Amino acid sequence: MREQQKPFSPKPREEKEFQLREDVVLGRNAVTELLKSGREVETVYIQKGEMKGSIPRIAAMARERGIPVKEVNGLKLDSLSGPNNHQGVAAITAAYTYSTVEDILARAGEEAPFIIIADEIEDPHNLGAIMRTAEAAGAHGLIIPKRRGVGLTATVSKTSAGAMEHLPVARVSNLVSTIEELKKKGIWAYCADMDGQPWCSVDYAGGVALIIGSEGQGVSRLVKESCDFTVALPMRGEINSLNASVAAGIVIYEIARQRMGLKAK
Repeated sequence: MREQQKPFSPKPREEKEFQLREDVVLGRNAVTELLKSGREVETVYIQKGEMKGSIPRIAAMARERGIPVKEVNGLKLDSLSGPNNHQGVAAITAAYTYSTVEDILARAGEEAPFIIIADEIEDPHNLGAIMRTAEAAGAHGLIIPKRRGVGLTATVSKTSAGAMEHLPVARVSNLVSTIEELKKKGIWAYCADMDGQPWCSVDYAGGVALIIGSEGQGVSRLVKESCDFTVALPMRGEINSLNASVAAGIVIYEIARQRMGLKAK
């Protein structure tokens, strides 16, 4: 007699236990004390419609320190907090202490400065990958904007594969004015954009500031207008642009090749 098979019953999925990220601070009191402490803070998130109680004061404290304040929906805060009570506010702390532009220039020493400028890069994986390539190619530092771009988060640190520990990063309020100051010090500004001359036909002698634009919009108009040269990578396929970190890597290593005096065959 055939043995009757038991009906199939799938095992219930095991839910992963939520782990609060080390760089996330939740709650009104905790975020207030964080802002008082003077620690580097990347961003303060405030839930839309929660501008009451101590929240306006938290927003004012953050803005006074030049920290971006973003109003987001509850889903964003829930994703950061999990089962923990965020009370309508969360902060992301920096995974790194920022340097200054002067620190980067001092690091160059007797060498002509080689600086990468990230113009509104929003993806932490892209920024981390750019940092990894820049450090490997001998760049002296990276400059990022205080607003409209990702800061040095834990994800950036991980993606950089340790480069963040060796590459100074300065965070500035205005990229255009920073580029103009660099130009006064004899540093040429090169913008990577689609309508420039081929990247490998340009002479990168002397001090270099290479500007890499955001994933969606590229280099912003005012930043582009402040540059001395525009360099481009030819697109022969149907896709008309490359990932920001890939494009950055190609141009960065052309600059490194020329600075090392390596001849192309």
